[in-house]
Amino acid sequence: MTSLQNSMFQAGAGVTPSTLMVAIASMVISLTFIWVIWVTLGTFRAWQSGEVSVFELTWSVLRACIVLMVLGFYLR
Repeated sequence: MTSLQNSMFQAGAGVTPSTLMVAIASMVISLTFIWVIWVTLGTFRAWQSGEVSVFELTWSVLRACIVLMVLGFYLR
């Protein structure tokens, strides 16, 4: 953005574009953390009740963590 666009955005939105991008990235990462915890606990409960194997438990948690790492890489 040019300096004029930047100042107009700040005047209209009340925050700088970089601050808004950090807020959006923080919300996305926070929701992804919550999703990873939900997947992990759900799969762990299924493993406890004998519905899935240890391999499925490990693979499910690993896939969720990979998604988190990829999002973290792109949102840094």
